Amino acid sequence: MSAIEVGLKVILLFFILVSIHEWGHFYFAKRAGILVREFAIGFGPKIFSYKKGETRYTLRLLPIGGFVRMAGEDPEIVQVNPGQTVAIKLNKQNEVASLFLDQLDRRSNVILGVVEQIDLEKTLQVSLDVDGERVTYPINREAMMVTKGTETQIAPYDRQFGSKTVGQRALAIVMGPVMNFILAIVLFLIVVIMSGVLTNVKLDSVLAGKAGEKAGLHKGDIIISIDNQPIGDDREKLVNTIQSSAGKPMTWVVDRAGNPLTLQVTPEMEAGSGKLGVVISGDRRSASFGEVISGTYEQVVGTTIGIITGLQKLVTLQFKLDDLGGPVRTAQVSAQFAQMGITVFLSWMATLSLYLGIFNLLPIPALDGSRLLFMGLEALRGKPIDPNRESMVHFVGFALLMLLMVAVTYNDILRLIKG
Repeated sequence: MSAIEVGLKVILLFFILVSIHEWGHFYFAKRAGILVREFAIGFGPKIFSYKKGETRYTLRLLPIGGFVRMAGEDPEIVQVNPGQTVAIKLNKQNEVASLFLDQLDRRSNVILGVVEQIDLEKTLQVSLDVDGERVTYPINREAMMVTKGTETQIAPYDRQFGSKTVGQRALAIVMGPVMNFILAIVLFLIVVIMSGVLTNVKLDSVLAGKAGEKAGLHKGDIIISIDNQPIGDDREKLVNTIQSSAGKPMTWVVDRAGNPLTLQVTPEMEAGSGKLGVVISGDRRSASFGEVISGTYEQVVGTTIGIITGLQKLVTLQFKLDDLGGPVRTAQVSAQFAQMGITVFLSWMATLSLYLGIFNLLPIPALDGSRLLFMGLEALRGKPIDPNRESMVHFVGFALLMLLMVAVTYNDILRLIKG
């Protein structure tokens, strides 16, 4: 597989995982009537941007996530104050369709005036002093504010994130991780269908000079039993037995070309566990509907348990910096999986999607879990937390996450340099 093909697969993996997550936020925000200003993949400077309807879709430089920017979450509109000179353009219904804040002398077919009163959220009206006469105009709900060459659609209060019920806001937030869970389930389902069901466990290869070759194991041997314990099609049982039996002689019964053969096999200690130097595979058949469902369930549950166990070690500080990986290491490992075949790559994509969903539900400031926590507190108190305090918590959390990202990325680059 060429480096270009591998690179395209890694880029596609990142794009799908982030897009499906942000689409969950986007779709349910739109269903709630929230104005979504931007749907972004990546952070930092814009590489590509286009606008469709009310939303601007952007691709940004840093591939470390994405975001959906909803009206009311950030102070994105320039404040218009009484006494400020502005220009307005009316539509056919005599409503303000555009509100210009600068370069007023260059505007044509507009009304110039000094703002006496303006409300862009509730009453949607503006009163101007035009040549000494007070005039009042209604403002169109989709009116544009134009400044420095940039158009920004106004957001009436009922289209802002904060105007919606706790349930509507919580749904718009939680559906990002939920979409990652759904994607993981679908991918694991595809993997199980493509992989089929093992009918036995056999050796795909035996490395020269390793414990397996010394014991007389050959490529193609089907493992029948170990110490009178049947192996059947349980590949995991065989792997666990080998890893936990370093230095312990075991009696293996193998099927070699249809003939049973008994061997004494002793795994060697390597990297903290028993190793034989063999690659384990097995013959497969198509999975039935029930086996597809049960196999998918086992994959999802097993992977989830592994992810949660790893996160517990992070929380309890049972790790070293070298144990952590950032975008560089993730891309490196993804490239390795991309070269191992489509089923392995899809399984890795499903694992990352599941991890992304679980990680985002953690109550860490700036993550979806933290925002859901604030909404839960609001539901219990009967009133929202001070928006300024909540924003500060999320800002500090985001800054700390970015610092951690810089640290692990630096560590990843050093690891690559050192080989």
